[in-house]
Amino acid sequence: MVTGGYRKAADLPRVIPVFPLNGALLLPYGQLPLNVFEPRYLNMVDDAMAGDRIIGMIQTRAGGVADLPPPLAPIGCAGRITSFAETPDGRYLITLSGLCRFAAGDELPVRTPYRQVIADFHGFAGDLRPMVEDEGFDRIRFLSALKAYLDRRALDLDWEAAKTAPGDALVNSLAMALPFEPAEKQALLEARGLRDRRQALIALMEIDAAGLAGEDDPPPLQ
Repeated sequence: MVTGGYRKAADLPRVIPVFPLNGALLLPYGQLPLNVFEPRYLNMVDDAMAGDRIIGMIQTRAGGVADLPPPLAPIGCAGRITSFAETPDGRYLITLSGLCRFAAGDELPVRTPYRQVIADFHGFAGDLRPMVEDEGFDRIRFLSALKAYLDRRALDLDWEAAKTAPGDALVNSLAMALPFEPAEKQALLEARGLRDRRQALIALMEIDAAGLAGEDDPPPLQ
């Protein structure tokens, strides 16, 4: 079932608040936990909770003007707040459930302390459909690339879960969680579909592992 009952692009709001956060990636059907503490974004969450609970996660790009907010990346992903808690020191711990990517249109001259844009979801309407199994998923190659990447960075993973998780969930969760550079995260976000994202993710892991390892062969998958 689609989170929040959104089934087509026209169901989504035309104007959404955006949370510019470089290095953070939200994908459709993904779950992104956030620790919100800046006053402007606390205000944004308050307003979202009072409305449709939708926030757009987006990165920024280079080329801005001094003393002005940095320009936004062309593509972001809207999520719906599906978990909310407030800490004793006033922070909000929320979870955004990914709904649909959007093209960031004009930024509105608003009085709110947070930024708002006109969001065009129509080019990504397929994000709202149930995920289709990736029939080309080669789990052995994928896990081998993942193991080499994690070993070179001294990171660990629940391998039993990785060996049995559905391919689509595994690809998207790792695309969101692994510590890629912002530009690499943006490329994963903008991949046309799951297959393209999987291929891009494998390439990023293999290139990273090879670059860190030099001429050494990556360790075999256990």
